[in-house]
Amino acid sequence: MVLMDVEKEQVNDLAAIESNSEGETEQSNELRREFKPHQVFMFSIACAIGTGLVIGSGTALSRGGPGSILIAYLMVGATVFFVMTALGEMAAFLPMNKGFGGYASRMVDPAFGFATGWNYYFKYIIAAPANLTAAGLIIQYWRPDLNVAIWVTIFTIVIVAVNVMHVNSFGETEFWLGFAKVLIMTTLILSTFICAMGGGPNHERSGFKYWNEPGAFAEYLMEGPKGRFLGLWACICQACFAFTGTEVVGMTFGETPNPRKNIPRAIKQTFWRIGVFYILGVLVLAASPFVVAVTLAGIGVFPDIINGSLLVFTLSAASSDIYCASRSLYGLAKDGQAPAILAKARKNGNPIYAVGAAAIFCLLAYMNAAKSSSTVFGYLVSLVTVFAVLNWVALLVSHISFRRALKAQNISLNDLPYVGMFQPWGSYYALFMSLLVIVFNGYDAFIPHFKVDVFILKYLGTILFVGNIAWWKIYKGTTKIAPESVDLVSGRREFEEMESAEDARWKGGFWKDTISKLRR
Repeated sequence: MVLMDVEKEQVNDLAAIESNSEGETEQSNELRREFKPHQVFMFSIACAIGTGLVIGSGTALSRGGPGSILIAYLMVGATVFFVMTALGEMAAFLPMNKGFGGYASRMVDPAFGFATGWNYYFKYIIAAPANLTAAGLIIQYWRPDLNVAIWVTIFTIVIVAVNVMHVNSFGETEFWLGFAKVLIMTTLILSTFICAMGGGPNHERSGFKYWNEPGAFAEYLMEGPKGRFLGLWACICQACFAFTGTEVVGMTFGETPNPRKNIPRAIKQTFWRIGVFYILGVLVLAASPFVVAVTLAGIGVFPDIINGSLLVFTLSAASSDIYCASRSLYGLAKDGQAPAILAKARKNGNPIYAVGAAAIFCLLAYMNAAKSSSTVFGYLVSLVTVFAVLNWVALLVSHISFRRALKAQNISLNDLPYVGMFQPWGSYYALFMSLLVIVFNGYDAFIPHFKVDVFILKYLGTILFVGNIAWWKIYKGTTKIAPESVDLVSGRREFEEMESAEDARWKGGFWKDTISKLRR
């Protein structure tokens, strides 16, 4: 009898823990932590394989040559890797559902967080129509006679419908899209490599012959060494666009269960994603571009298959763009930096008003109806690149402040669930590279003569970012947070206790079954 009483008491305690855990996710206007680990894993891969890798890389190859594009991807790949490990340290130690702006507000300055949150929103509301435009470019390969606006309408309806679903349904959709992207990218890499090595119907070995003629380093805008340097720099700027979206998985951390364990797992995969899909992908691309390689090899139907595959890339990217823009806006509203209505969520945890405010900017893709798709795509790419690199700067500055706060408050690195490789020195390298890109991204606005439209596109994002910092500091009178005053406690212990309870609940299969029986 005593044993039965003890068992009942333990069952009641575990039932209460389960109830509290569920209650934490079901509070009014709160996001739900219902992304599954396999969804987070595949979402991180899907976001890492961006549109820029397969669409914009051809332009970089023509401007800088195969040697330049390989060096550029190695340099920018290292930058993004350190951005991700910096994010991983902060997110695993202090899980938050306020987006990247929440870390900037907490670690640096509320004004910096305000500018960061809005910058993320700007970036993704521009990225969505950019990807829809890319989808229109792909459709024009088959039906140049049809107005692109038709496809923009259809694709917009589809991606908005996906984003209003329950987060678990959205995660499952992105899981399968991500799985398709992995298969597609693997097929592209293998096919290009085989064709470059002479495995195509024509049996011509085209691989790496262009490194000798016309050469590994192309001249761009100018002749001689300056032209080759500008070609390399053009590749670095394009690589920034190609890597755009790698950090997107961080937006799911507010809806990820057991974040202190699942976040490090997702971040640790970044190194292999960059190495396999970007560096290996651009290596075979530098040997012979994807579509060109299979076309020259004499495989007639393969270009159609590749373009169909690229359509999956662009639509998946557009869907994740709406997701990230809505979560950035939700985080801003939760911090009182955007209208309060945007912080309201449906019962399924979906911030429906924030989704609507993000989706409305898909209408920018209708510019294709007035201008050529390639021109509009170029405009949007310029804006997205600047916003994306500013996002990296915000994360890196937040991480450097985070590390300084740990030292000032005598918190050991052993207390962190995840410690990034080569940190914090990696963050300093990545910050240096990011600032270089921001300052010199608009080089082509001055060569061979000054072009006002290009200058505005390349520097508008920076002006908005700095202006938002200044505006919020004046309006709210905020000050920079000293390292010893950074809040490294709130939320941390709650997650530690919650995860201990969750481990106990799931490891004790007997108790889980018993609870289910008692409830029935």
